[in-house]
Amino acid sequence: MTKTVLDLTVKSVQPLHERYVLLKLTDQSQQLPPMQPGQFVEIRVDGSPTTFLRRPISICNVDETENELWLLVAVVGDGTRRLSQLRPGDRLNCMLPLGNGFTLHSVSGSQPRVLLVGGGVGVAPLLYLGKAWHQRGAEPTFLLGARSGKDLLMLDEFRKYGRVLLTTEDGTEGERGFVTNHTVLLQEHFDLVQCCGPTPMMKAVASNAHAQHTPCEVSLENLMACGLGACLCCVEKVKNADAGTTSNVCVCKEGPVFNINRLLWQI
Repeated sequence: MTKTVLDLTVKSVQPLHERYVLLKLTDQSQQLPPMQPGQFVEIRVDGSPTTFLRRPISICNVDETENELWLLVAVVGDGTRRLSQLRPGDRLNCMLPLGNGFTLHSVSGSQPRVLLVGGGVGVAPLLYLGKAWHQRGAEPTFLLGARSGKDLLMLDEFRKYGRVLLTTEDGTEGERGFVTNHTVLLQEHFDLVQCCGPTPMMKAVASNAHAQHTPCEVSLENLMACGLGACLCCVEKVKNADAGTTSNVCVCKEGPVFNINRLLWQI
């Protein structure tokens, strides 16, 4: 898939939480390029004296009808704070689409039972992923976790495409605890699990899927400074197809999505 550098126009900046904003971007001169769920964008942040490299942001959704790209931004430093302060009409220099996304082929007949698990800002790529499964005739199950009910994001959008199950650490929404403790994991079988979120959470999800002999993909969140495999910030050691051998790969090029069978996680 061809990588493109575009100056996109900000259509809206929607605060979702004290730490999160949803950016909606468009190209006023042409249709946005094709993008796959799980891919990401590298954004140049202008005007920040401490932000020298582009910032990688997961593709949250693509609205083809409105020609919009949605990006969920977690405000964690000066660069992302400046993104949160953008106004409609501002321009953002974006390199996209980057990386390899989630698998979207049938794994069990025409309508596989797919579980999409996310925590924190890791829920971002699952919206576009769930939309893609929905368009293919499947009804994905979203299992979303957060510290508290106020930290759960865009639930109405997720509910457009599938069943939404929730966990919160304080029990204010859904089941109390972590996503890996939700009763659905004991009561139902899925044909495929796809996950994005904090690494400890993803490892726990991978361990559960492995124990159930369920194929599982995870989206790694290694630091991806360039998005092109040049800076080597995001290197991950993975298993090769040759038994017993490993190699180092750049997550930004080989991933960010990996089948857990390629990772060296102890699950």
